[in-house]
Amino acid sequence: MEKGITGVQHVGIPTKKFEETKAFFGKLGFVPAYETVHEGDAVAFMRLGNLTFEIYESDEVAGRIGAIEHVALDVKDIEATYQWICAEGLNTMDDEIHFLPYWENGVRYFTIKGPNEEKIEFSQYL
Repeated sequence: MEKGITGVQHVGIPTKKFEETKAFFGKLGFVPAYETVHEGDAVAFMRLGNLTFEIYESDEVAGRIGAIEHVALDVKDIEATYQWICAEGLNTMDDEIHFLPYWENGVRYFTIKGPNEEKIEFSQYL
């Protein structure tokens, strides 16, 4: 059955060291794909090939191995994906579809938790 998930969209990494983190990934060959400020915090999407990291300022940083905050899956139809996730009983955070004015036309997304408290975001570029 087609779920509309097309692959990994990005991996979210919170940081208290925004510029240092961007420079680190830049040295590894990642290039800036998009940068903005959201609610006063800097956000940068750094891309290398088909891997994109969302680096964002946050006061809530684990600062240890396992500190990746979320993995976002790219979807074709956020509404259909949301209905499917809810029907399967997987909307563990009782989340709703949100909008962010990122990229050219914005993104719509929602987030669930897996059995190990891992956060999985479903995101659609508009």
